[in-house]
Amino acid sequence: MSEGHPWDGKWKTRLYERVRERGYDSLTAFAEARPTASLVALAEELGEFAGVQVFSGLVAEAERSHQLTRLVRGQFVREFSENLPDGWPTVMDDEARFAVAEALSFWSAYTPKTHEKRVEQARAALRAAPPPPGWRPLGPDDELLLTLLPDEEV
Repeated sequence: MSEGHPWDGKWKTRLYERVRERGYDSLTAFAEARPTASLVALAEELGEFAGVQVFSGLVAEAERSHQLTRLVRGQFVREFSENLPDGWPTVMDDEARFAVAEALSFWSAYTPKTHEKRVEQARAALRAAPPPPGWRPLGPDDELLLTLLPDEEV
């Protein structure tokens, strides 16, 4: 059954119904079970939704549970996995620089205002001291990510 446009009707209700149908009690639990999936992939798995709708729900849950920093790290993992699936580049040629810039730019675009300064500092730290070639965070609790963005709610 087609729901029509993703924003039609009570989309938040539909979104959470789909999450529960898949055996999860929260959108966060659903997303964390797929830590490297893009927002678009999560949205597609849940049905006719947009990635931004999934992100909106994740932000709301993270705010309620005081886990916004964890969400920001998790979004880094999603953007990194999509743009740098083989990990941090071994050789930083033009193509690699573009892929890194794209991942960091998309991460910034999905950063709540409360965390913009911290993400800007983390981006600068990654540029100043790049991770080892092949580094690929697989979740929000990656050791390097925890160093860049420790669990300190703002």
